[in-house]
Amino acid sequence: MAENGLGSSVVGGGGGGETWKAQLGMLIVPMIHGGYHVITKVVLNDGVNQIVYCAYRDLIALSILAPLAYFHEKQRRPPITKGLLISFFFVGLFGVVGNHLLFVIGLSYTNPSYASALEPTVPVFTFLFSLIMGIEKVNLLRYEGVAKVVGTVVCVSGAILMVVYHGPVVIGNSETGLQHVSQDASGMLIDGLKFIGLDQFSLGVICIIGHCLSMAAYLAIQAQLLKKYPTNISLTAYSYFFGAGLMVIISIFMSNEITDWILMPSEILAVLYAGIVASALAYGLITWCNKILGPIMIALFSSLQPACSTSLSLIFLGTPLYLGSILGGTFIIAGLYIVTWGSYKENQANAGVIAFESCVSDPLLQEKTVCQKAQD
Repeated sequence: MAENGLGSSVVGGGGGGETWKAQLGMLIVPMIHGGYHVITKVVLNDGVNQIVYCAYRDLIALSILAPLAYFHEKQRRPPITKGLLISFFFVGLFGVVGNHLLFVIGLSYTNPSYASALEPTVPVFTFLFSLIMGIEKVNLLRYEGVAKVVGTVVCVSGAILMVVYHGPVVIGNSETGLQHVSQDASGMLIDGLKFIGLDQFSLGVICIIGHCLSMAAYLAIQAQLLKKYPTNISLTAYSYFFGAGLMVIISIFMSNEITDWILMPSEILAVLYAGIVASALAYGLITWCNKILGPIMIALFSSLQPACSTSLSLIFLGTPLYLGSILGGTFIIAGLYIVTWGSYKENQANAGVIAFESCVSDPLLQEKTVCQKAQD
Protein backbone atom coordinates (compact mmCIF):
# COMPACT_ATOMS: atom_id res chain seq x y z
CA MET A 1 0.00 0.00 0.00
CA ALA A 2 1.31 3.42 -0.95
CA GLU A 3 2.09 5.83 1.82
CA ASN A 4 2.97 9.50 1.72
CA GLY A 5 6.01 11.23 3.06
CA LEU A 6 9.48 10.46 4.20
CA GLY A 7 10.39 6.84 4.50
CA SER A 8 7.27 5.81 2.66
CA SER A 9 6.77 2.58 0.85
CA VAL A 10 4.96 2.19 -2.40
CA VAL A 11 3.08 -0.61 -4.03
CA GLY A 12 5.32 -3.57 -4.54
CA GLY A 13 7.68 -2.58 -1.74
CA GLY A 14 9.26 -5.27 0.38
CA GLY A 15 9.77 -5.77 4.08
CA GLY A 16 12.60 -4.71 6.33
CA GLY A 17 15.15 -6.83 4.47
CA GLU A 18 14.49 -5.12 1.17
CA THR A 19 14.35 -1.72 2.86
CA TRP A 20 17.92 -1.84 4.15
CA LYS A 21 19.12 -3.20 0.81
CA ALA A 22 17.44 -0.27 -0.94
CA GLN A 23 19.02 2.19 1.49
CA LEU A 24 22.42 0.60 0.88
CA GLY A 25 21.83 0.89 -2.86
CA MET A 26 21.01 4.58 -2.54
CA LEU A 27 24.25 5.11 -0.59
CA ILE A 28 26.14 3.72 -3.58
CA VAL A 29 24.40 5.96 -6.14
CA PRO A 30 25.95 9.29 -4.93
CA MET A 31 29.42 7.76 -5.11
CA ILE A 32 28.74 6.56 -8.66
CA HIS A 33 27.52 10.01 -9.67
CA GLY A 34 30.45 11.69 -7.93
CA GLY A 35 32.82 9.73 -10.16
CA TYR A 36 30.68 10.58 -13.17
CA HIS A 37 30.87 14.30 -12.38
CA VAL A 38 34.67 14.30 -12.26
CA ILE A 39 35.18 12.09 -15.33
CA THR A 40 32.66 14.05 -17.38
CA LYS A 41 34.25 17.38 -16.44
CA VAL A 42 37.62 16.12 -17.69
CA VAL A 43 36.31 15.13 -21.15
CA LEU A 44 34.24 18.32 -21.41
CA ASN A 45 37.41 20.31 -20.85
CA ASP A 46 38.99 18.30 -23.66
CA GLY A 47 36.25 19.53 -26.02
CA VAL A 48 33.87 16.58 -26.41
CA ASN A 49 30.50 17.53 -27.92
CA GLN A 50 27.98 17.75 -25.09
CA ILE A 51 24.97 16.27 -26.87
CA VAL A 52 26.97 13.53 -28.61
CA TYR A 53 28.40 12.54 -25.24
CA CYS A 54 24.88 12.22 -23.79
CA ALA A 55 23.66 10.30 -26.86
CA TYR A 56 26.45 7.74 -26.57
CA ARG A 57 25.80 7.39 -22.85
CA ASP A 58 22.09 6.72 -23.33
CA LEU A 59 22.57 4.30 -26.24
CA ILE A 60 25.04 2.23 -24.21
CA ALA A 61 22.66 2.14 -21.25
CA LEU A 62 19.76 1.10 -23.51
CA SER A 63 21.84 -1.70 -25.08
CA ILE A 64 22.34 -3.13 -21.57
CA LEU A 65 18.89 -2.53 -20.08
CA ALA A 66 16.78 -3.71 -23.05
CA PRO A 67 18.01 -7.36 -23.25
CA LEU A 68 18.21 -7.59 -19.46
CA ALA A 69 14.59 -6.47 -19.12
CA TYR A 70 13.43 -8.74 -21.96
CA PHE A 71 14.85 -11.95 -20.52
CA HIS A 72 14.60 -11.23 -16.80
CA GLU A 73 11.03 -9.87 -16.74
CA LYS A 74 9.60 -11.56 -19.82
CA GLN A 75 6.89 -13.42 -17.91
CA ARG A 76 6.02 -10.65 -15.47
CA ARG A 77 5.58 -7.56 -17.64
CA PRO A 78 2.04 -6.09 -17.72
CA PRO A 79 0.57 -5.47 -21.18
CA ILE A 80 1.54 -2.19 -22.82
CA THR A 81 -1.19 0.39 -23.28
CA LYS A 82 -1.29 3.78 -24.98
CA GLY A 83 -1.34 5.50 -21.59
CA LEU A 84 1.76 3.61 -20.46
CA LEU A 85 3.63 4.55 -23.64
CA ILE A 86 2.82 8.22 -23.05
CA SER A 87 4.05 7.91 -19.46
CA PHE A 88 7.25 6.18 -20.64
CA PHE A 89 7.82 9.06 -23.05
CA PHE A 90 7.59 11.70 -20.33
CA VAL A 91 9.75 9.68 -17.95
CA GLY A 92 12.36 9.46 -20.72
CA LEU A 93 12.00 13.16 -21.53
CA PHE A 94 12.56 14.30 -17.95
CA GLY A 95 14.73 11.52 -16.54
CA VAL A 96 17.04 11.03 -19.53
CA VAL A 97 16.98 13.99 -21.94
CA GLY A 98 16.38 16.90 -19.56
CA ASN A 99 18.29 15.37 -16.69
CA HIS A 100 21.42 14.31 -18.60
CA LEU A 101 21.70 17.14 -21.12
CA LEU A 102 21.06 20.01 -18.73
CA PHE A 103 23.54 18.58 -16.27
CA VAL A 104 26.30 18.22 -18.88
CA ILE A 105 25.75 21.78 -20.12
CA GLY A 106 25.71 23.09 -16.56
CA LEU A 107 28.83 21.16 -15.64
CA SER A 108 30.59 22.63 -18.69
CA TYR A 109 30.40 26.12 -17.20
CA THR A 110 30.76 25.31 -13.50
CA ASN A 111 32.61 22.45 -11.80
CA PRO A 112 31.70 19.19 -10.01
CA SER A 113 31.71 20.85 -6.58
CA TYR A 114 29.34 23.63 -7.61
CA ALA A 115 27.12 21.34 -9.67
CA SER A 116 26.72 18.84 -6.85
CA ALA A 117 26.01 21.62 -4.33
CA LEU A 118 22.63 22.11 -6.01
CA GLU A 119 21.69 18.42 -5.84
CA PRO A 120 20.00 18.79 -2.40
CA THR A 121 17.26 20.81 -4.14
CA VAL A 122 16.04 17.55 -5.70
CA PRO A 123 14.15 16.42 -2.55
CA VAL A 124 12.39 19.77 -2.28
CA PHE A 125 11.44 19.84 -5.95
CA THR A 126 10.31 16.21 -5.65
CA PHE A 127 8.14 17.22 -2.72
CA LEU A 128 6.60 20.03 -4.79
CA PHE A 129 5.84 17.71 -7.71
CA SER A 130 4.50 15.05 -5.33
CA LEU A 131 2.27 17.71 -3.79
CA ILE A 132 0.94 18.69 -7.20
CA MET A 133 0.35 15.05 -8.14
CA GLY A 134 -1.41 14.28 -4.84
CA ILE A 135 1.30 11.97 -3.48
CA GLU A 136 2.12 14.45 -0.69
CA LYS A 137 -0.29 16.61 1.33
CA VAL A 138 0.32 19.78 3.36
CA ASN A 139 -1.75 20.91 6.33
CA LEU A 140 -0.89 24.57 7.02
CA LEU A 141 -2.78 24.41 10.31
CA ARG A 142 -0.07 22.18 11.78
CA TYR A 143 3.60 22.89 12.49
CA GLU A 144 4.64 20.03 10.20
CA GLY A 145 2.88 21.53 7.19
CA VAL A 146 4.33 24.98 7.86
CA ALA A 147 7.80 23.43 8.21
CA LYS A 148 7.49 21.83 4.77
CA VAL A 149 6.58 25.15 3.17
CA VAL A 150 9.26 27.12 5.03
CA GLY A 151 11.90 24.52 4.22
CA THR A 152 10.95 24.63 0.56
CA VAL A 153 11.28 28.42 0.47
CA VAL A 154 14.67 28.31 2.24
CA CYS A 155 15.97 25.65 -0.13
CA VAL A 156 14.85 27.49 -3.26
CA SER A 157 16.35 30.71 -1.86
CA GLY A 158 19.69 28.95 -1.55
CA ALA A 159 19.51 27.85 -5.17
CA ILE A 160 18.73 31.42 -6.28
CA LEU A 161 21.61 32.74 -4.18
CA MET A 162 24.00 30.42 -5.99
CA VAL A 163 22.81 31.81 -9.32
CA VAL A 164 23.12 35.51 -8.50
CA TYR A 165 26.18 35.46 -6.20
CA HIS A 166 29.51 33.87 -7.11
CA GLY A 167 31.78 35.36 -4.47
CA PRO A 168 35.49 34.91 -3.78
CA VAL A 169 37.36 31.62 -3.69
CA VAL A 170 37.39 30.10 -0.20
CA ILE A 171 39.33 26.90 -0.90
CA GLY A 172 41.74 26.70 -3.85
CA ASN A 173 43.70 29.19 -5.93
CA SER A 174 42.12 29.42 -9.36
CA GLU A 175 39.16 28.02 -11.26
CA THR A 176 40.49 25.06 -13.19
CA GLY A 177 37.01 23.77 -13.94
CA LEU A 178 35.93 26.68 -16.12
CA GLN A 179 38.08 25.92 -19.11
CA HIS A 180 37.03 26.22 -22.72
CA VAL A 181 34.60 23.49 -23.73
CA SER A 182 32.63 22.66 -26.83
CA GLN A 183 29.63 24.99 -27.02
CA ASP A 184 27.70 23.26 -29.80
CA ALA A 185 24.83 22.42 -27.49
CA SER A 186 24.71 25.59 -25.43
CA GLY A 187 25.97 28.35 -27.71
CA MET A 188 22.45 29.48 -28.58
CA LEU A 189 21.51 29.57 -24.91
CA ILE A 190 24.48 31.81 -24.14
CA ASP A 191 23.63 34.18 -26.98
CA GLY A 192 20.02 34.30 -25.84
CA LEU A 193 20.93 35.15 -22.23
CA LYS A 194 23.55 37.83 -22.91
CA PHE A 195 20.93 40.56 -23.25
CA ILE A 196 19.75 40.04 -19.64
CA GLY A 197 23.28 40.16 -18.25
CA LEU A 198 23.84 36.48 -17.42
CA ASP A 199 27.33 35.12 -17.97
CA GLN A 200 28.35 31.54 -18.75
CA PHE A 201 28.70 30.60 -15.09
CA SER A 202 25.15 31.77 -14.35
CA LEU A 203 23.92 29.80 -17.34
CA GLY A 204 25.66 26.75 -15.92
CA VAL A 205 23.95 27.14 -12.54
CA ILE A 206 20.55 27.63 -14.22
CA CYS A 207 21.08 24.45 -16.25
CA ILE A 208 22.01 22.51 -13.09
CA ILE A 209 18.80 23.74 -11.44
CA GLY A 210 16.93 22.59 -14.56
CA HIS A 211 18.63 19.22 -14.19
CA CYS A 212 17.43 19.01 -10.57
CA LEU A 213 13.87 19.89 -11.63
CA SER A 214 13.98 17.20 -14.32
CA MET A 215 15.26 14.60 -11.85
CA ALA A 216 12.53 15.52 -9.37
CA ALA A 217 9.82 15.23 -12.04
CA TYR A 218 11.31 11.88 -13.08
CA LEU A 219 11.14 10.49 -9.53
CA ALA A 220 7.58 11.69 -8.91
CA ILE A 221 6.20 10.42 -12.23
CA GLN A 222 8.12 7.15 -11.92
CA ALA A 223 6.72 6.47 -8.44
CA GLN A 224 3.17 6.76 -9.78
CA LEU A 225 4.03 4.70 -12.86
CA LEU A 226 5.51 1.86 -10.77
CA LYS A 227 2.06 1.23 -9.32
CA LYS A 228 0.74 0.42 -12.81
CA TYR A 229 3.94 -1.09 -14.20
CA PRO A 230 5.91 -2.67 -11.31
CA THR A 231 8.61 -4.35 -13.44
CA ASN A 232 11.36 -1.85 -12.65
CA ILE A 233 14.01 -2.99 -15.16
CA SER A 234 11.54 -2.86 -18.04
CA LEU A 235 10.32 0.56 -16.93
CA THR A 236 13.90 1.86 -16.89
CA ALA A 237 14.56 0.31 -20.31
CA TYR A 238 11.48 1.96 -21.82
CA SER A 239 12.55 5.26 -20.30
CA TYR A 240 15.93 4.96 -22.01
CA PHE A 241 14.31 3.84 -25.27
CA PHE A 242 12.42 7.12 -25.58
CA GLY A 243 15.17 9.20 -23.97
CA ALA A 244 17.96 7.82 -26.16
CA GLY A 245 15.81 8.20 -29.27
CA LEU A 246 15.12 11.85 -28.49
CA MET A 247 18.78 12.46 -27.67
CA VAL A 248 19.96 10.97 -30.97
CA ILE A 249 17.48 13.10 -32.94
CA ILE A 250 18.61 16.25 -31.09
CA SER A 251 22.29 15.40 -31.59
CA ILE A 252 21.85 14.88 -35.34
CA PHE A 253 20.45 18.38 -35.72
CA MET A 254 22.76 20.08 -33.21
CA SER A 255 26.13 18.52 -34.07
CA ASN A 256 28.00 20.43 -36.78
CA GLU A 257 30.43 17.88 -38.16
CA ILE A 258 30.86 14.12 -38.41
CA THR A 259 34.04 14.51 -36.38
CA ASP A 260 31.88 15.35 -33.35
CA TRP A 261 30.96 11.65 -33.24
CA ILE A 262 34.59 10.47 -33.21
CA LEU A 263 35.84 9.93 -29.67
CA MET A 264 39.35 9.83 -28.30
CA PRO A 265 40.39 6.80 -26.16
CA SER A 266 39.92 8.75 -22.91
CA GLU A 267 36.48 9.90 -24.09
CA ILE A 268 35.51 6.32 -24.93
CA LEU A 269 36.36 5.24 -21.38
CA ALA A 270 34.31 8.14 -19.99
CA VAL A 271 31.33 7.25 -22.18
CA LEU A 272 31.54 3.60 -21.10
CA TYR A 273 31.54 4.60 -17.43
CA ALA A 274 28.66 7.01 -18.04
CA GLY A 275 26.59 4.45 -19.94
CA ILE A 276 27.29 1.29 -17.95
CA VAL A 277 27.83 2.52 -14.39
CA ALA A 278 26.23 5.99 -14.12
CA SER A 279 23.21 5.09 -16.28
CA ALA A 280 22.38 1.37 -16.49
CA LEU A 281 23.53 0.47 -12.96
CA ALA A 282 22.64 3.71 -11.16
CA TYR A 283 19.23 4.17 -12.80
CA GLY A 284 18.41 0.51 -12.29
CA LEU A 285 19.15 0.96 -8.59
CA ILE A 286 17.12 4.17 -8.42
CA THR A 287 14.07 2.58 -10.04
CA TRP A 288 14.19 -0.51 -7.81
CA CYS A 289 14.72 1.58 -4.67
CA ASN A 290 11.93 3.97 -5.69
CA LYS A 291 9.51 1.04 -5.66
CA ILE A 292 10.52 0.20 -2.09
CA LEU A 293 11.29 3.56 -0.45
CA GLY A 294 9.22 6.07 -2.42
CA PRO A 295 10.28 9.22 -4.31
CA ILE A 296 10.83 11.52 -1.32
CA MET A 297 13.21 9.14 0.44
CA ILE A 298 15.09 8.48 -2.80
CA ALA A 299 15.50 12.21 -3.40
CA LEU A 300 16.82 12.77 0.12
CA PHE A 301 19.85 10.63 -0.64
CA SER A 302 20.92 13.27 -3.18
CA SER A 303 22.00 15.39 -0.19
CA LEU A 304 25.05 13.11 -0.03
CA GLN A 305 26.07 14.16 -3.54
CA PRO A 306 27.91 17.39 -2.65
CA ALA A 307 30.29 15.62 -0.27
CA CYS A 308 31.10 12.89 -2.79
CA SER A 309 31.60 15.19 -5.78
CA THR A 310 33.44 17.92 -3.88
CA SER A 311 35.88 15.45 -2.36
CA LEU A 312 36.62 13.79 -5.70
CA SER A 313 36.91 17.07 -7.62
CA LEU A 314 39.24 18.61 -5.03
CA ILE A 315 41.43 15.50 -5.13
CA PHE A 316 41.52 14.86 -8.88
CA LEU A 317 40.77 18.25 -10.45
CA GLY A 318 41.89 20.76 -7.82
CA THR A 319 38.72 22.81 -8.31
CA PRO A 320 38.16 25.59 -5.75
CA LEU A 321 35.17 26.23 -3.53
CA TYR A 322 33.42 29.63 -3.77
CA LEU A 323 31.72 31.62 -1.03
CA GLY A 324 28.47 31.70 -3.02
CA SER A 325 28.50 27.92 -3.19
CA ILE A 326 29.01 27.62 0.57
CA LEU A 327 26.28 30.14 1.49
CA GLY A 328 23.79 28.80 -1.05
CA GLY A 329 24.58 25.21 -0.09
CA THR A 330 24.02 26.05 3.58
CA PHE A 331 20.56 27.41 2.79
CA ILE A 332 19.79 24.35 0.67
CA ILE A 333 20.86 21.89 3.37
CA ALA A 334 18.96 23.85 6.05
CA GLY A 335 15.82 23.87 3.93
CA LEU A 336 16.25 20.19 3.17
CA TYR A 337 16.34 19.23 6.83
CA ILE A 338 13.42 21.49 7.72
CA VAL A 339 11.34 19.65 5.09
CA THR A 340 12.68 16.33 6.37
CA TRP A 341 11.70 17.21 9.94
CA GLY A 342 8.21 18.22 8.84
CA SER A 343 7.75 15.00 6.88
CA TYR A 344 9.01 12.89 9.79
CA LYS A 345 6.68 14.56 12.31
CA GLU A 346 3.77 14.30 9.91
CA ASN A 347 4.38 10.58 9.43
CA GLN A 348 4.50 10.08 13.18
CA ALA A 349 1.18 11.90 13.57
CA ASN A 350 -0.42 9.92 10.74
CA ALA A 351 0.83 6.65 12.19
CA GLY A 352 -0.72 7.54 15.53
CA VAL A 353 -4.07 8.35 13.89
CA ILE A 354 -4.06 5.07 11.96
CA ALA A 355 -3.23 3.07 15.09
CA PHE A 356 -5.97 4.83 17.05
CA GLU A 357 -8.55 4.25 14.32
CA SER A 358 -7.61 0.56 14.25
CA CYS A 359 -8.30 0.35 18.00
CA VAL A 360 -11.69 2.00 17.67
CA SER A 361 -12.84 -0.02 14.65
CA ASP A 362 -11.68 -3.43 15.92
CA PRO A 363 -11.66 -3.40 19.74
CA LEU A 364 -11.32 -7.16 20.13
CA LEU A 365 -7.98 -7.58 18.36
CA GLN A 366 -5.00 -6.81 20.59
CA GLU A 367 -6.56 -3.54 21.71
CA LYS A 368 -4.73 -3.09 24.88
CA THR A 369 -1.25 -3.03 23.40
CA VAL A 370 -2.08 -1.07 20.24
CA CYS A 371 -4.25 1.53 21.94
CA GLN A 372 -1.70 2.15 24.62
CA LYS A 373 0.91 2.87 21.90
CA ALA A 374 -1.52 5.17 20.10
CA GLN A 375 -2.24 7.13 23.28
CA ASP A 376 1.49 7.41 24.06
